[in-house]
Amino acid sequence: MTILDEIIAQKRIEVEHRKAATPVSGLEQMPEFRRLALSARDAVQDLYSTGIIAEFKRKSPSKGIINDWADVATTTQGYVKAGAAVLSVLTDEPFFGGIPADLQAARLANPGTPILRKDFIVDQYQLIEAKAWGADVVLLIAACLTPDEVSLLSQQAHDLSMQVLLEVHDEEELDRSLNVNVDLVGVNNRNLKTFTTSIDTSLRLVERIPDTFAKITESGLHDADTMLTLFRAGFDGFLIGEAFMKTNDPAAALATLVSQYNLNNTLSI
Repeated sequence: MTILDEIIAQKRIEVEHRKAATPVSGLEQMPEFRRLALSARDAVQDLYSTGIIAEFKRKSPSKGIINDWADVATTTQGYVKAGAAVLSVLTDEPFFGGIPADLQAARLANPGTPILRKDFIVDQYQLIEAKAWGADVVLLIAACLTPDEVSLLSQQAHDLSMQVLLEVHDEEELDRSLNVNVDLVGVNNRNLKTFTTSIDTSLRLVERIPDTFAKITESGLHDADTMLTLFRAGFDGFLIGEAFMKTNDPAAALATLVSQYNLNNTLSI
């Protein structure tokens, strides 16, 4: 059993417990459930956008504890001030240290910024949770869903007025999972078997993603030169978390990266 298999098996149990604790009717009565969702796709593709999806992440299976002291409201507000186009907040607790209150706090602190619920979505109930907690976009991971599940969950997310970021790791996942209800396609540069990262994955897949989707590159992004290479290749956005969260001041790390990226982009013209 891989770590992804373990996560998904535990997630299915977790979802059933959450359903028993909080029925759909309770989620639908939460104030954020009626909020008009923001467009993450527009935010990363805007002409003046950095394209950065800045992530709040406490730990991961591959790295262990990354940052267990940062305050989610302070950090995400700092991200936005530093130039983040979209925020990503982990809500998986056993493996990533995230909780629903993190997403809710980020939403309260950043009312005008699109927020991604970063989790392992396997059930429509989680989409309703995401909407109730204040998410604008949800992650669907092709590696742990069938094409029919991706299609159904994508449609259900749209019915809730949320957008969909489809994450793929290779050509096969991309080709079998892409559908018209996906808004953004994320190429994860991390190998799920070895946990190593290589931007060659993104460079290989970018031309296979139709231009009708926003193109996002994920994992292994640490410097402005790498971002510029991927931008020139055709990517609209960059999902970055660990590079910021492992520092003493994640927002300052983002601000530094943005300034270097802007400088390199200007010098390259």
